[in-house]
Amino acid sequence: MIRNRFASYQEKPPAHGNRFCKAKLPGSKWTANHPEKGEKHFIVLNWIQYRPDEKPERLEIEAVLTRRIYEIHYRELKDDWRWKMGWH
Repeated sequence: MIRNRFASYQEKPPAHGNRFCKAKLPGSKWTANHPEKGEKHFIVLNWIQYRPDEKPERLEIEAVLTRRIYEIHYRELKDDWRWKMGWH
């Protein structure tokens, strides 16, 4: 079951933020700066591709503690106010 916990995504990425290579996102580890429901650490599982003719822009991420899976836009991870690369 995929739910969108991070629905407040803004179309514009932040001016300053996390930098990453899109190809290396699957398998990467992230920490939520403002955890909800005890979900602080996440692993990026995979890209979600709705149509074969489009480039995927959404990711599945899994909360390590609860094993819940969420769907987010990859640009949300650029927001350093909400996310840190790695586990802290």
